[in-house]
Amino acid sequence: MIAAIVAAFHYLALALGLSSVFLRGRALKGPLDRDGLRRLFAADSIWGVAAGLWLVTGLLRAFGGLEKGSAFYLASRLFWLKLALFALVVGLEVWPMVTLIRWRRAVRNGGAPDTSAARALFHLNHVELALVVVIVFVASFMARGFGLR
Repeated sequence: MIAAIVAAFHYLALALGLSSVFLRGRALKGPLDRDGLRRLFAADSIWGVAAGLWLVTGLLRAFGGLEKGSAFYLASRLFWLKLALFALVVGLEVWPMVTLIRWRRAVRNGGAPDTSAARALFHLNHVELALVVVIVFVASFMARGFGLR
């Protein structure tokens, strides 16, 4: 029963993550007035929570004795590809995360953030979105035994 619950949270994290990163992109493309920033920050916060939940539940599924077992995952080239893609998403997320923290701080202090990076963040956001979709396909093939050594 625990395995099913953890798997459900893993899939929920994916659904939340995909939708929130999509909405973050839309907010970055739109006007970055008070309401636009509010939407941007909300989507970004949900994306962060989803990514954390995705990581924790993924690790539990792979190494917590809940699914196929760690030997299956460690022997799969696609598992390593999945981890590399996830690490790439995390690495790409550093700049948006730091930038949006600065923007939040500026708004909290009553100022207006320098949103000149919004266009570049919008494009980077779409790269992350595409990578997450690729991860889903890699995971699907991996779960069916492709990529085993």
